[in-house]
Amino acid sequence: MTPRLEACLGSDTLIHMPALFLSLDGLDGTGKSTQVRLLADYLQQQGHSVETCVDPGGTPLGQQLRGILLSNRLEMGAMTEALLFMASRAELIERVIRPALAAGKIVLSDRFLLANVVYQGYGGQLPVEELWRIGRLASGGLEPTLTIVLDLAVEQAQARRGRAADRMEERDRAYHERVRAGFLTEAKRQPDRIKVVDASESQESVHLAIVAEVERVLAAHPRS
Repeated sequence: MTPRLEACLGSDTLIHMPALFLSLDGLDGTGKSTQVRLLADYLQQQGHSVETCVDPGGTPLGQQLRGILLSNRLEMGAMTEALLFMASRAELIERVIRPALAAGKIVLSDRFLLANVVYQGYGGQLPVEELWRIGRLASGGLEPTLTIVLDLAVEQAQARRGRAADRMEERDRAYHERVRAGFLTEAKRQPDRIKVVDASESQESVHLAIVAEVERVLAAHPRS
């Protein structure tokens, strides 16, 4: 169990759970949601109990906040946007993630705090370290043991999207280039926790690369 998870969940849970929390992230259009589903299926086939969730969203309040955040009809300041993401995440942690970890499940989240830092920090040009600080406060210090970033050139990701752009996705190319650069910068800053996978490969190749990273972490965090 990582020190962050032990501190967040309490020592009484140590004997009952692997305390493994994973997230996938990256630009929209990288195949992230598909890879979350494939990874969940793989882990279940290996005998693990898995809880999947999406950030923002995953709770009744979170779904309402997600609708506000992604609506093309609404505008808001960058800090307002950042704090609404954090509010949705705080509710998700309390209602879904912590109970699932306490029940001994592997939690697999479609985005988490890294996305907040990258989209509103690097993309929206808010102070990155302040977003990490406020985000960790809002999440009670809970962070994924492993985050996998699916990396793809901006034009390729946009071409793959296959649907109308939401409020975040319709921003200009320069914004999304900053977001991509932010993901790669944070991966270099935290190489033990954030791994980058090339999303330009086939769906199966990307899945196998993700599985390899997850299996490495599973081997280091065996069930008690």
